Amino acid sequence: MDISWDDAKLFLAIAETGSLSGAARQLKLGQPTVTRRLAMLEYTVGAALFRRSVEGASLTSAGERLVGPAKKMAEWAGELHRAASASDGAPRGLVRVTSSPFICFDFLAPFAGLLAEKHPGLRLEVLSSVQYLDLARGEADLAMRSRAPSNPDLQLVHSLEVESAVFVSKALKARLPKKVTLQTLPWVAWCPPFESIPPNPQLEALIPNFTPAFTADHFLVQLAAAEAGLGAMVLGRVSHRFSRDSSLVPLDLELGPHGKQALHLVCAKSALDIPRVRRVAELIVDELKRTKRR
Repeated sequence: MDISWDDAKLFLAIAETGSLSGAARQLKLGQPTVTRRLAMLEYTVGAALFRRSVEGASLTSAGERLVGPAKKMAEWAGELHRAASASDGAPRGLVRVTSSPFICFDFLAPFAGLLAEKHPGLRLEVLSSVQYLDLARGEADLAMRSRAPSNPDLQLVHSLEVESAVFVSKALKARLPKKVTLQTLPWVAWCPPFESIPPNPQLEALIPNFTPAFTADHFLVQLAAAEAGLGAMVLGRVSHRFSRDSSLVPLDLELGPHGKQALHLVCAKSALDIPRVRRVAELIVDELKRTKRR
């Protein structure tokens, strides 16, 4: 039996997205193509791999046996790509960096301008996501994230500790009582299905019956709401060369154990062998080392 990497990638996309339509979007294929290729794969294996319903596609027992090996194939495909790219003689080409919407907007997008100026042969692709992409599989080359890596295939390149603070618009601050508390503030936060993303869990731990005044599924929408005076946001008190002027101002409020957060630059262990990835990582580290408290 011969199962190609393309077939394994298709199978894994369906398993992880939970539907044929989700896999089609992820792989940039038409849904009829995904349906046809899955039927051919199931014929090759000799068993149904998914149970299909209006809710999506769930794994059969035969499909569950293939998930682990398919994930290993994905990791080795990423490793193969990195090994081939390591032979590049100079730092040029595309480097994909992933992070939260805030970091992508506030830091990575303007950083791309600096990169283009210093290295015209390098191009940055910024992948804004509230979910962690799989670096071992090669879904991105570098990641800036709040959790240090626990996967032995990943490497911590640099860490930065950032102080957090409560920020509001000047107009909202003028309306607040002198002795404002975390409990009495109106808050801007994430809406479902992203309610488990910081700072929602931290605010829920600090504020009984936490109920935001405004919620949204995108950071820039939240930022616009805070600037319009709808509520407070928890942001890092950090300034860098790309920092924009902001109408938000910090309040003198304690966030307790959530008053500090970490920012980690992470990559697959072999990624730094690729000249273009190593150069981008070095430049990001240089900028992180220049940051100041605002």
